[in-house]
Amino acid sequence: MNRHSAVRLAALARLLLGCSVLGASGCASGAAPPPAEPACVLVPEGYGPPGMTPLKAETVVSGLEVPWGIAFLPGGDWLVTERAGRIRLVRDGKIAATVATIDVASGAEGGLLGIAASPAFEQDGLFYVYATALVEGARINRVLRYRLDADHHGATLDKILLDHLPGAAFHDGGRLRFGPDGMLYIGTGDAREPSLAQSKESLGGKILRVTPDGDAPSDNPFFPSPIFVLGVRNTQGFDWIDRNTMVVSDHGPSGELGRTGHDEVSLARAGDNLGWPQIYGCETARGKVTPMLSWDDAVPPGGAAIYTGTAIPEWRGSVLLGTLRSKHLHRVELDPENPRRVRRHEVYFQGEPPTGFGRLRETIMGPDGELYVTTSNCDGRGICPATQDRILRLTR
Repeated sequence: MNRHSAVRLAALARLLLGCSVLGASGCASGAAPPPAEPACVLVPEGYGPPGMTPLKAETVVSGLEVPWGIAFLPGGDWLVTERAGRIRLVRDGKIAATVATIDVASGAEGGLLGIAASPAFEQDGLFYVYATALVEGARINRVLRYRLDADHHGATLDKILLDHLPGAAFHDGGRLRFGPDGMLYIGTGDAREPSLAQSKESLGGKILRVTPDGDAPSDNPFFPSPIFVLGVRNTQGFDWIDRNTMVVSDHGPSGELGRTGHDEVSLARAGDNLGWPQIYGCETARGKVTPMLSWDDAVPPGGAAIYTGTAIPEWRGSVLLGTLRSKHLHRVELDPENPRRVRRHEVYFQGEPPTGFGRLRETIMGPDGELYVTTSNCDGRGICPATQDRILRLTR
């Protein structure tokens, strides 16, 4: 067989396996997905074309140290976690108080991470945080519930919802979100043990789903387990495109199993398996979810949000990702007729100032319908300015 014939056969094999590759990288292993499953877009170089929508960014608060998560409260106050262990009250664009200081194992990728306010906050005053702790010399992760004081300047620990989630210096996950069903969703990492992601006996490398009191709902796919989605490496972002479908961003490998890059954006439903470590990038295997979008070069994504605002109507329904190493905001437009297919994707605010804002982490829609993004330049991997990290409002 000559070289030309071999190339044609390889291309045909990729098409039969249902994987669209924008470059020469291999993309498939194992059995092919069902024919109706749309192709995965693999970006072989760089991150994507420059964005075409005119945008502006406004700093709404600065002076923060690695702000990891934001919880918007009724009445206009915000709670912001700093990875070093502080929960900050932001009022009228200023840091008004340190609500609580939690003893955490910070450094590397652990510490005080995600935060979410109770859907019934006006009645119960409760909020939830995800924290890395050191217990008998070992790192573990916890989900804690706090009750905020009436003046919002202090909080007391109410309950430990989940304890001894797998932890390590890296791959701690940490994102918390309440879903449209009123349940609390928790993103965990594989704690540098890839096999945990496939084990239903471990809560590492998963998206968990619990009630506001920490119990597994009876309609969980593996009840009585809190596991909702498995096969995750290290997610820091997810949101919902509808009541039953999540968009999930996940970090690709950084050397383990001889693999690098290939961060992912996938859609997932109850019981889905995102495949790590059996598949990664645009690979396919029976019973595993192939992502919609992956990059050869390491991105990796921080927070993820579905744009629901009105200031940029053409963005409604798009997936927005803050990215860390690649230092940009990424927009993914989904096909409205088949949301598992990427219609286009593009890059905004790439790089350091003045064109960009460096490392971007939390990405979340505010109650005002605007998009908010935190910088993560003081996490030891960026250029920390004198004003430290900040929260940006991005709009037209």
